[in-house]
Amino acid sequence: MNADRSTPVSGRARGLRMGTALAAATLLTLTGCANPEGGGADPGAGSGGQQVTRTQDAGGPGCTLQQYGADKLDLTKAVVGFSQSEKEANPFRIAETASITAEAKKVGARLITTNANSDLGKQISDIQSMLAQGAQLLIVAPLNSEGLEPALRAAREKKVPVITVDRKLSSAAACKDYLTFIGSDFVDQGKRAGEAMAKATGGTGKVAILLGSSGNNVTTDRTSGFKDYLKASAPGLQIVAEQTGDFAREKGQQVTEQLLQANPGITAIYAQNDEMALGAVTAVRSAGKKPGTDIKIVSVDGTRNAVEGIIAGDLNAVIESNPRFGPLAFQTAQKFYAGESIAPTVIIQDKSYDSTNAKAEVANAY
Repeated sequence: MNADRSTPVSGRARGLRMGTALAAATLLTLTGCANPEGGGADPGAGSGGQQVTRTQDAGGPGCTLQQYGADKLDLTKAVVGFSQSEKEANPFRIAETASITAEAKKVGARLITTNANSDLGKQISDIQSMLAQGAQLLIVAPLNSEGLEPALRAAREKKVPVITVDRKLSSAAACKDYLTFIGSDFVDQGKRAGEAMAKATGGTGKVAILLGSSGNNVTTDRTSGFKDYLKASAPGLQIVAEQTGDFAREKGQQVTEQLLQANPGITAIYAQNDEMALGAVTAVRSAGKKPGTDIKIVSVDGTRNAVEGIIAGDLNAVIESNPRFGPLAFQTAQKFYAGESIAPTVIIQDKSYDSTNAKAEVANAY
């Protein structure tokens, strides 16, 4: 396929490629520079626009080019494949794809993009297809924490490094099946959501949890972190219901409507992403109650719509999960090809939003 190296290549129609480019331009407009983390920094402070690394040594020893068995590569002349797990129908995925697209263009790499549309089988075939097209480095946003073994094996056979972002693989081994994972500490996000919920409710109330999709560590960890915090520090908050909303606004609304009918005494909702939280806002209003007041709502993501919801009084707090993986993913790759050892887990620093900072920080939301 003939293409300019700075132009992302996709199997999508031209109109969708143009849409991605517009999204990338929008992201660049919204993204600002962040200050490096200082010693003893507040866990909630930090990232704003670009991602900031919190730790790079979690999960065991690092991995070098020689240990991985890959060939040295000049990223300015490289073919890079990006496997997106879900369609760009929510702000997180839009910002994630746009960030990687923009950074590939900045570096000068030729980018091949695919989208699994929430189909694990398609993600496997997408990755295999990119390898067949000559991808020399893969950035993968896994749909699930398990199941990508055939694709990882295909990459390994071609000595193509795999950088995973956002969702962590459970059974696969770093420096063998993939190079590194770059993402958030999802357990910590859950704990911080629990802390924000305790603050919003005064530590008492009946809580419903809108769970994310099943089969990935994000949902599991955000749930355990939240429950652990409530058990240890806010025993007056009782979880009375939990049901999956699949990280989708419409389903979040439907599930919230059902939960409120079955449990009219619910006084708080923990949504594991902003889209479900915004769906919950609509459902709470439909039930004749005031979101953010009658029913407290805390979520995770940091989308602009959710932060604006805090300003409007509909949401009480949002824990950020920064999707702008492009710069850090390519910086990690550059270090790897320069001979540096790469940690198996790179944890990013996520900030938080509430009524005290939402107006000042909304421009940094995505």
